Amino acid sequence: MSNYIEAGSIIAIATSLSLWQERFGLDDLAVGLLAALSANAFGAAAGAAIGGPLCDRYGRKFIYTYDLLLYMLGVLLAVFAMSFGMLLIAFVLTGIAVGAGVTASWTYIAEEAPPGRRAAHVGTAQLAWSIGPMVGYLLAVVVAPMGLTGSRLIFAHLFVVAAIAWWMRRGLPESQIWRDRESAQSGRISFLRSLRELFTMRANLTALALLFAVYALWNAVAGQAGIFQPRVYEAAGFTSETEQYLVQVLLWGCTSAATYLGFMLLADRVSRRWLYFSGAALGIVAWAALIYGPASTATLLFFAVGWGVSSGIGAQAFYGLWTSELFATRYRASAQGVLFLAARVVVGLLSVVFPVLLTQLGLQGLGVLILGLLAASLLAGTLFAPRTQGKSLQLIEQERYGAAAPAERAATGS
Repeated sequence: MSNYIEAGSIIAIATSLSLWQERFGLDDLAVGLLAALSANAFGAAAGAAIGGPLCDRYGRKFIYTYDLLLYMLGVLLAVFAMSFGMLLIAFVLTGIAVGAGVTASWTYIAEEAPPGRRAAHVGTAQLAWSIGPMVGYLLAVVVAPMGLTGSRLIFAHLFVVAAIAWWMRRGLPESQIWRDRESAQSGRISFLRSLRELFTMRANLTALALLFAVYALWNAVAGQAGIFQPRVYEAAGFTSETEQYLVQVLLWGCTSAATYLGFMLLADRVSRRWLYFSGAALGIVAWAALIYGPASTATLLFFAVGWGVSSGIGAQAFYGLWTSELFATRYRASAQGVLFLAARVVVGLLSVVFPVLLTQLGLQGLGVLILGLLAASLLAGTLFAPRTQGKSLQLIEQERYGAAAPAERAATGS
C-alpha cells in the first residue's frame, strides 16, 4: 500500500500540474519546484532520510504507526489547496510520509519472505507501485471534463486509500528478524555509531555504490518520466491529453504484467543478472525510439510497451530486492533511507530545471543525457549483480560481514 499511494501521489501531481499552473499563474520554474519538493523527489528524500534510521532503531512497525497520518494530512491539504504556498506544503508533507513508508515497507516485506520466494514477495511492492499509476491515469481520463476539481478528487481517493491502509496496518506484527536481532544484542547500539558503520564498513560501501548506480541513475530518468511524462509526449509530437493518459494506462498495465509474469515468477528461478540486463536493455531501446523515431502511433505504442515491460523487470524491482539482501539487519532500513534519499535528490535537482530544458532543448536535445543514465545503470547491475539468490538473509549477512554479525561485534566492543 505504501507503493500504491507513492506512485498514486506522483501521478496525481503529474496529471494536475498544468491545471495548478493555470489556476495559480505559475511559471515553469515554480512548476519544477512543486515537482522537486514532492513525493517524486526532495520530499520523499527527506522522509527516507528520517524514516530509515528510525525504522532500524525502533522497529519497522514504528514507522507504520505514524507515517500515513502525515500522508493523509498532506493529500487533504492538496484537496483543498487555495494557493501556491498551501499546495507546496501539501506536496512536501506527502513526500516526507511516502519516503518514510516506502523504506519501511520494502524492508519489512523482504524480512518476512521465505528465502526461495523473496523476489516474489518483494515484487508485490513493485506490483502495487505499477498499479497506482495505472489507476491514477484512468481516473484522470474519467475526471478530465471536471478540470481542477477532478484532480482534487484524485487526491481525495488517495486519502481514502491511505486511511484504509493505516487501519489495516495496526494489526501487523513486528518483523521477526528485527525482533531476533534486538533480543540478541546485549545493549542498544547508539544511533550515530550505527550510521558511522554504514558509511565506513567495506561491505556497506560497496553495496551503497552498486545500488546507487543501479537505482539512482535509472530513477533520474524514471522520475522525470513519472511526473513530466505528459510534457515529454507533447515534446515528442503527441499533444492529445486523453491519448497521452490512455497510453500511460497501457504503459503501466504492461509494467504490472511484467512485474508479475517476469519479476515475481522468474527472479527466484532464473539468472537475475540476465533478467536485469534484458529489462534495462529494453528500456534503452524504448526511449531511443521515442526520442529519435518518427512521431507516429506505432512509435508511441512501442515506447509504452517497451518502457512498461522494462520497468516491471528493471532497476526498481531489483533495487528493492538487493537493498534488502546486501545489508545487515541493523543497517537495512537505514541503507534504504540513504539510497532513497540520494536517488530522490538526483531526481529533485533535475526536476527543478527539466521543464525549462525540455522547452529550450527539446526531447532530442535531452536524449544523450537520458540514454546515458540508462546505459550506466544497465552496466552497473549487469556487471556487479550479487549472488544472493535462494539464500536466507541471515546467511547472506554472515557471508558479507563474517561469522560475527555487526550487531554482535558492536555490542561486545570488538
